[in-house]
Amino acid sequence: MNTHATPRYRGRFAPTPSGPLHFGSLVAALGSYLDARAAGGEWLLRIEDIDPPRCPEGAADTILAQLEAFGLEWDGEVSWQHRRHAAYQAALERLETLGLAYPCSCSRKQWQSYAVYPGWCRRGVCRPNAPVAWRLRSDLGEHPARFDDRLQGRLEFDPAALGDAVLKRKDALFAYQLAVVVDDAEQGITDVVRGMDLLDNTPWQRQLQRALGYPAPRYLHLPLVVAANGQKLSKQNHAPALATEPAGIRRQLFAALEALSQAPPAALARCPVAEQLAWGIARWSPARLAGAATRPVPQEH
Repeated sequence: MNTHATPRYRGRFAPTPSGPLHFGSLVAALGSYLDARAAGGEWLLRIEDIDPPRCPEGAADTILAQLEAFGLEWDGEVSWQHRRHAAYQAALERLETLGLAYPCSCSRKQWQSYAVYPGWCRRGVCRPNAPVAWRLRSDLGEHPARFDDRLQGRLEFDPAALGDAVLKRKDALFAYQLAVVVDDAEQGITDVVRGMDLLDNTPWQRQLQRALGYPAPRYLHLPLVVAANGQKLSKQNHAPALATEPAGIRRQLFAALEALSQAPPAALARCPVAEQLAWGIARWSPARLAGAATRPVPQEH
């Protein structure tokens, strides 16, 4: 019996419900979906609603409806981060025991002249009576931090240039870095396919995975889609929501295949979403992404 068999592929899409999905979100979702389905694996959906002030009522339902409209069907039940506080707290307490997490009373205003937080509270809280956040000690991680990306190859980051990431905020809300690592491990995620804007988050996440004894997933960071002004498409930059009518959905799905450098034939743009997805799964080639650059969002005609 082979006890070292490679686990079955498990991918995920993990949007923050701060608003409806836009074209950049679609490209990220489609890339992770095609990678999972082409490998015969599972594709899970996680709603990263760990920060309620950023998540207006109804936004998560809108995202679920958008994914369904584009034919991106997920496996199993939707995972919700707002239900996972106990797991995050347990992980934080373990990191504290290991000496890797510490309380910090400093405000951003105090260290705004520094590129990253300089670690003033590492050996004791500077203001004992002030509210505290919890931070990860980047100075105790791998130096330099190394990991492999399926598109970029072997990458190295200097932890000192990254600073000590916040794990739990002063308002008692858990931060993305800790939550995503705990959730990926519990869900058995083997492959993380996401946008290039999250590439520099990976060293912190690798440090957390090692400290908590979690397996490391494979990473594939996709080229970004930008607006006409060169800014990354985002909800903060008021990127328009995805199309809702069938013709627009077909056009945008085809455009997303193009944005992923999969070279779909022009005739595919007129095909139903199920046919477009079947074509994408059968011909998915991450190697083609090597020729893809950050590209502007296609214009509707």
